[in-house]
Amino acid sequence: MEFNLLRNSFTKQEAKNLNPLVLAFVGDAIYELFIRAYIVNENRTTHVHKLHVKAVSFVKAHAQSEFIKKLLDSLNEEELSIYKRGRNSKSGTVPKNADLCEYRSATGFEAIFGYLYLTEQNDRINYLLDKIIKIKIGE
Repeated sequence: MEFNLLRNSFTKQEAKNLNPLVLAFVGDAIYELFIRAYIVNENRTTHVHKLHVKAVSFVKAHAQSEFIKKLLDSLNEEELSIYKRGRNSKSGTVPKNADLCEYRSATGFEAIFGYLYLTEQNDRINYLLDKIIKIKIGE
């Protein structure tokens, strides 16, 4: 199976027409995969449990809601629109370790990454991920 199997599968308009929770579903996976790879790269000899703890500090709803607050000024109009649609979507569930506002904000955050991935805006994904790493390191 080729990694590029989905190349050119979604136009920007087709991706915008997807339910924002679907964008968040994709974005959650893309974001977590990057974070895991980044953490392994930075901690090559660390035990898996410690890697997991570090990953959670990036991917939990609270962290994502904090990152998006600091990224809002960096988003373009299109990304801001996707974020708001994701944030305002009603999923019907809330994780036990997050409050509703954080969870919704995190859903909008993930929707951005889903949209950017499906529309193959990899440079933009890398730009935002780089900013997130810098935010986390600066804490």
